[in-house]
Amino acid sequence: MGQLHRSIVRILGLLIALSAFAAPATAEDYPARSIRLIIPFPPGGSNDVVGRIIANQLGQKLGQQVFVDNRAGAGGVVGTDLAVKAAPDGYTLLVISVAHAVDPWIYKETFDPIKDFTPVGILATGTNVLSVNPKLPVHSVQDLLDLAKQKPGSLNYASAGIGSFQNLSGELFKLMANVDIQHVPYKGGGPAMLAVIAGEDQVMFSSIVQTVPNIQSGLLRGLATGGAKRSTILPELPTIAESGVPGYVAADWWGILAPAGTPAPIVGKLHAAIEDVLQSADTKKYLDEQGATPLFMSSDEFAQYIVSEIAKWGPVVKRAGMKAE
Repeated sequence: MGQLHRSIVRILGLLIALSAFAAPATAEDYPARSIRLIIPFPPGGSNDVVGRIIANQLGQKLGQQVFVDNRAGAGGVVGTDLAVKAAPDGYTLLVISVAHAVDPWIYKETFDPIKDFTPVGILATGTNVLSVNPKLPVHSVQDLLDLAKQKPGSLNYASAGIGSFQNLSGELFKLMANVDIQHVPYKGGGPAMLAVIAGEDQVMFSSIVQTVPNIQSGLLRGLATGGAKRSTILPELPTIAESGVPGYVAADWWGILAPAGTPAPIVGKLHAAIEDVLQSADTKKYLDEQGATPLFMSSDEFAQYIVSEIAKWGPVVKRAGMKAE
């Protein structure tokens, strides 16, 4: 009987210990271990570049490692689905971009992009860059338009996948300039850019945060940027709008979500830490070097922003006839 009693006591002690470990963390003791930051695209793209900058700085701020977990596939849907299924305890976060607002119009998602997540905070925004392989005999947007009209369907533009920012930017350009350039989707911005650098494709409407180093090194030739005004990091390039496609504007954005049900105190602590990170000199420097601009919104404002972005891009997707393959 004594042995049984001791066994029961040990089991009860173990259960108590396990229940304490499984209990949701409070804001005071969070984080008590490392945090996984899922990036639903492969390394090398804009989501990865921005995500890694923030992960490094956020880890220092919180005193725990924030490690990046790249989970690519289906325009970001695969990694996003993984985040949905994670425990809502603040130890799994998700980097999103404009693709999060576009995917619902293209893919049959098994989750709700609004209801199944808790918005933590927006991070930054950045325009696109229209760039080409240096061997392509064009040195301006007008040169590209002329060549595209002389040889319709002969040029290819690479993107991070159907519904990605690069895909949206390219389809918007085609619609507004009335040209026929073929879309070639890849499994991320990194592979797409490598394809253009290698000459497998000729054109790319890539996010500025992944493009600047390759323009500066001569691996790509920048023709124009897609913002409403010229970029401060590539001031020598005109905007696409002033180069023959009036009214063209394309900008990406990035933010962080947590699974729905993540405790409000933890979300609040994360949001405050992210805003501190975005205001730091180091983060501003890193983002500025990539051509990105920090953004500041409350978690509720970010939630409303995502809803508005989903509504905004629906008509563009339908008009361009974008469909999952």
